[in-house]
Amino acid sequence: MLACSVSRPERVREMRWLTADDFLDPLHAGLWQAVTALAHRGDPVDPVTMLWEAQQRGLLATGIAPAAVIALLSEPVGSADYWGERLLERNLLARALLAARQITAYASDPANTVHQLVTGSRRALADLHTVRSRWQNATRPLPASLPSAESTSPRAGPRGPLTT
Repeated sequence: MLACSVSRPERVREMRWLTADDFLDPLHAGLWQAVTALAHRGDPVDPVTMLWEAQQRGLLATGIAPAAVIALLSEPVGSADYWGERLLERNLLARALLAARQITAYASDPANTVHQLVTGSRRALADLHTVRSRWQNATRPLPASLPSAESTSPRAGPRGPLTT
């Protein structure tokens, strides 16, 4: 996904629905932040520039070799949109599992009142809802065209000023 983003950085600006929190690996999350920052600034996005940006952000301090970062960013397969949707879908499923476990824990604890169960469940579902909204925005097809003023029907009511 990162290599696809580096090869076509113009797509990155349109992928606002993907965040660094959607990545499991902290290095990949940092590289995503770097590619989005470069793309939004309008700077050139290529593997060497990304390596420099990763070094400036301290991502290479984790012990990864610069050659490994270049290799990671140099072999795009597929489209960034496809892989971004898969990442977001994985994150959605992981958050759903976490929310289910949290709600089960609230329901299983006999010391919790109904109010505590409802409040805790709503909190758990709120985090899931934010990821679900981003996933829906990513996978929703774009409308073919917006309705024009001529194609909309007029509102009901008087057609002009009333005269008596």
